[in-house]
Amino acid sequence: MNKNLLLVDDEPKILEVLAALFESGGFRVFRAETGEQALKVFNEQNIALVVLDLMLPDITGEEVCSRIRGISRVPVIVLTAKSGEDDLIEGFVRGADDYITKPFSLRELRVRAEALLRRSGGDLVPLSVRNSFRGGDLVVDFEKNMFQKAGRPVALTPNEARILAALIKYPGKTFTREELIERALGSEFEGFDRAIDSHIKNLRRKIEDDPKIPVYVLTVHGVGYKFGGGAA
Repeated sequence: MNKNLLLVDDEPKILEVLAALFESGGFRVFRAETGEQALKVFNEQNIALVVLDLMLPDITGEEVCSRIRGISRVPVIVLTAKSGEDDLIEGFVRGADDYITKPFSLRELRVRAEALLRRSGGDLVPLSVRNSFRGGDLVVDFEKNMFQKAGRPVALTPNEARILAALIKYPGKTFTREELIERALGSEFEGFDRAIDSHIKNLRRKIEDDPKIPVYVLTVHGVGYKFGGGAA
């Protein structure tokens, strides 16, 4: 299970305490002290869970939550000193999955985080199950397991479909080969990381006009792969 956690709080001491809490539970913790820094980390890393304070020095936590929810189903736990009913409702309207008011129990926070992670673990389906790119040139429907290129059905293998789903779910992220194996093929996958290259080659052959000049599955030299298709 991916246990990459993004902690967002503008108080370094709170970040230290929370990082120690989650690292002791086996999480890999990424930290951010501003909203913009949080969004940058989220777009660059394969984050599985976000713990987000609402009171940030630049953009609000509510805005950060909205922008994350605009591209991903990754669960978000909101931390806040605001305890009013309207504040709670606003948090859920913005897309939060859980809402904890300060002061709070560290043990309770970790238990809630682990529960959310278990429920969302392995979900590679993007925010929308049906996605259309470049004016309908590429259409993918993960719920129906249906893929079309230029109006014609395309048959993807399960591994190809899972790789494409991972790339589409995190459109701003560059995946290393190891991350794609973990996220798309699973930790039980037995094989060389270069096996991803073969899957990518076959995927491009099916969804690109010219596999040698791809517009959907892009190579980031020296790093890995990312999704380059603009939704339409």
